[in-house]
Amino acid sequence: MLLSHFQTELLPEAGCDEAGRGCLAGPVFAAAVVFAPDYENAALNDSKQLTARRRYRLREEIERDALAWAVASASPEEIDAVNILNASILAMHRALDALSLRPAYVVVDGNRFKPYGTTPHTTIVKGDGRYLSIAAASILAKTCRDDFMARLHEEYPWYGWDHNAGYPTREHCRGIALHGLTPWHRRSFKLPEAAQPSLFDAPAAP
Repeated sequence: MLLSHFQTELLPEAGCDEAGRGCLAGPVFAAAVVFAPDYENAALNDSKQLTARRRYRLREEIERDALAWAVASASPEEIDAVNILNASILAMHRALDALSLRPAYVVVDGNRFKPYGTTPHTTIVKGDGRYLSIAAASILAKTCRDDFMARLHEEYPWYGWDHNAGYPTREHCRGIALHGLTPWHRRSFKLPEAAQPSLFDAPAAP
């Protein structure tokens, strides 16, 4: 079972995580979650270890049970301007800004973060598999981003964003080859050239 918090002296504690760093298109999303120090939920885990159905079911529990939660994003234009790492941190800061409860401490999945004002923080590699608040943030960021990309799919149906969420699957790359780039593609990323669509004729990744 995941731990309820990283430390006991500075509470409340917010967990942060992001979703969409490796995508070719779409914003990067981040979430911040604050639980009560004695909160327990044996079902919570890193979002990558859960099925989509389980993630959405847990999202309802997180939104119901958390003392505070928020989701924010950074746009493709911001990603191109400041790079994906800085944009991810920007999105996490925005999520922290949006919390209805100001945290006294912040724990972040990964090994890179920038100070959030004067609030102390700790980065934790694979923290989404160790702490409830970070796992919950990973689930909120992932599901909210998936919802956003599914809505974009309705406007740009050639890339498979309703199921690949903008990741570089063969279907997505073939869509770029056939239809070019959209305003939602990240120009600073290494994108497939809009040529030779036969290179991407293989079935899309699941």
